[in-house]
Amino acid sequence: MTQKLIFFDIDGTLLDDAKRLPESTRQAIDDLQQAGHFVAIATGRAPFAFRTLMHELNINTYVSINGQYVVHNNEAIYKNPLQPDHLAALETYAAARQHPLVHLNHHDWYANTRNHPHVKEATDSLKLDTAVKYHPEFYRDGEVYQTLLFCTEADEAEYNQTFDQFNFVRWHTYSVDVMPAGGSKATGIHKLIKQLNIPESDVYAFGDGLNDIPMLQTVQNSIAMGNAKDVVKQAAGTVTRDVHDDGIWHGLRAAGLLT
Repeated sequence: MTQKLIFFDIDGTLLDDAKRLPESTRQAIDDLQQAGHFVAIATGRAPFAFRTLMHELNINTYVSINGQYVVHNNEAIYKNPLQPDHLAALETYAAARQHPLVHLNHHDWYANTRNHPHVKEATDSLKLDTAVKYHPEFYRDGEVYQTLLFCTEADEAEYNQTFDQFNFVRWHTYSVDVMPAGGSKATGIHKLIKQLNIPESDVYAFGDGLNDIPMLQTVQNSIAMGNAKDVVKQAAGTVTRDVHDDGIWHGLRAAGLLT
C-alpha cells in the first residue's frame, strides 16, 4: 500500500467526552504505524496539553495550536506567533469588557487574571495536569501562538467586527480560540505535506470541531466524526460513526486504510 499521511484531531475525535482513548482507536493507530503510514495529530491544543497522548500513541509529528506550531519528528518546522501590538490592543479591549484572556506558547499557558470562574470551567474541561499560571504581562515577554478569549457567544460578534487581524473560533460555551488571521489547521497541514513531500491525494484527516472545518475542506480525504455538528459534517467528504462507537476504526476501514 502507498504510504499515507493521516491527521487526527484530539478532543471528540481521538478522545471521547470523558477524555478517554477508546481501545479500538489505540489499536487502529498502532495498525496504521505498523503498516508504515505517517500518523500525525492536528489539534487546537498546545503541545504541553497532549504530551501524554503523544507518548501513549508514539506520535512525534503534529500540527498544534490550530496550525500555528508544527513539528515533525520532534523538530519545529513552522511557527506563526501572534503580534505583540495586536495582543496589546486585544488586552485593552477585553479588559474594558471584563473578559479574561489566557495566552499560550508551546510550553505553557498564562492568564491575565486570577480565579475567574469562566476560565476555570473551560480549562478544567480539558482535564489537563497543567494548571493555568498567572502572568498578566506574558504576551509582552514571549512568543504567543494562540490566545483564549473568555466571553459568551453573544459578545463574540463585536470582537470579529473590531479585530480583523485575528480569527476567532469558539470551542467552549465561555471561550474562543484567538489565532492570526488566515491561520488554521489547514495552513499547518500544508506546511507538513510540503515537508514530507506527500501527494495531497494520499492525505487524510479526521475531525469533529468548528476549528476542524478548514482542515476538512482542504484535505482531499476528509472524515467527520459522527458526534460532530452538522456544519462540520457538511465540510467533510464522508462521515464516520461517533467517537463512542469506534468511529476512528470504522472510518479508517471505510477509507481502505485498515482491513
